[in-house]
Amino acid sequence: MKYIHSEETLNLPEGVHVEIKARIIKVTGPRGTLEKNLRHINITFNKVSNRQVKLSVIHGDRKHVAALRTVKTIIQNMVTGVTKGFKYKMRYVYAHFPINVNLLEDGNVVEIRNFLGEKQVRTIRVRDGVTAESSKAQKDELILTGNSLENVSQSAADIQQACRVRNKDIRKFLDGIYVSEKGTVVEDEE
Repeated sequence: MKYIHSEETLNLPEGVHVEIKARIIKVTGPRGTLEKNLRHINITFNKVSNRQVKLSVIHGDRKHVAALRTVKTIIQNMVTGVTKGFKYKMRYVYAHFPINVNLLEDGNVVEIRNFLGEKQVRTIRVRDGVTAESSKAQKDELILTGNSLENVSQSAADIQQACRVRNKDIRKFLDGIYVSEKGTVVEDEE
């Protein structure tokens, strides 16, 4: 079944500027600028005012209309990134051999040593715009911060995947580095 006309409205907060040119979205805010190429999705962008953007699909099927909501969420995450930023906290979990994590190149490279007592050194380069730091308040905690949700979450996934236990029963060997908390850098005032 075709949907004749479907649309979503996106309201922008104060201090955020969105620029749309040829389905390339550029969001500028107090924390910086993010850019996303959405040329592969056939959606019409309409800037109603400086505070409102309309996204619409004409004669789209079910999956095309579902992509409309996805694009809206992507832009909302970009707006959140340039206003509040994203923060992921990761905890080291180990039973016997303590995991040693070193940060190199001003928090752009994470080096993991002594995972399950192995001599292999794992080095993971975090994505652009993401910085890694050791927590001062909590022992065995790594904090990833950045403006792009995609880059922060993918960096956390890369670190977690580097510490996967192979050739052992994963129900018994629970060692690794796991995401313990997700949030924003600028905390909401309540």
